[in-house]
Amino acid sequence: QEHLVESGGGSVQSGGSLRLSCTFAKYRYETYCMAWFRQTPGKEREGVASINNNGFTEYGEFVKGRFSISQDNVEKTVYLEMNNLQPEDTAMYYCAAEGPICVLSIWADQYNYWGHGTQVTVSS
Repeated sequence: QEHLVESGGGSVQSGGSLRLSCTFAKYRYETYCMAWFRQTPGKEREGVASINNNGFTEYGEFVKGRFSISQDNVEKTVYLEMNNLQPEDTAMYYCAAEGPICVLSIWADQYNYWGHGTQVTVSS
């Protein structure tokens, strides 16, 4: 059964950096879309960044060049490099995936596979 395995996250001070990883385990196809979302209590899940197997990417407007999504196609693993983190970036970050047919998107309803989430906390 395909599933997502997330790692990374943690606590950093304002201006710091973190790297999140997500592997689409036991996924058998070559085409896919993967994305990162984040959510804080009482708010809707927000799209951070997405990437497909061809390397096309999409970012949420709030990223403003601070975050970068990349991938290892062979390992079906995506990475989210987050720089210049601010307290407002504090959230639970979720990895999502879809395939083999998918639309590159940062809208949550485009994805059927979800990870359990990893907490990112940024202190001022």
